[in-house]
Amino acid sequence: MLNRLDDMLNFHTQALRVRDQRQQVLASNIANADTPDYKARDLDFRATLEGALKGASMAAGTTLATTTPGHMAGNSGQAADAGLLYRTPAQGSVDGNTVNMDAERAAFADNAVHYEFNLTRLSQQIKGMLAVIQG
Repeated sequence: MLNRLDDMLNFHTQALRVRDQRQQVLASNIANADTPDYKARDLDFRATLEGALKGASMAAGTTLATTTPGHMAGNSGQAADAGLLYRTPAQGSVDGNTVNMDAERAAFADNAVHYEFNLTRLSQQIKGMLAVIQG
């Protein structure tokens, strides 16, 4: 029975995680709009969500070797970049920055609306389950 509940909530839970990750990437692009040679990044939402639903970790990466007992386990830092793609600029800039503020704002707003939708649907599913449980 718990597996059914997990399956029911899994899609919107994973979608929220991927939307959150994308929102952070878009915010980083906006924050670096004036940074010379900054390359705008984005992630393929569909491919990332499909990977998350299949059980692949969104933060899969290379782990660091621990050669002595005092070393702490960690990752190479490339894990945060897993699945990120570079945006193709519509128009080049003199300083090499590929951030298009209009496109970034539109993508940020679109992602925020979809995030709210997933959050609302998840909340509705939980309320529905509570109504069934309470009879």
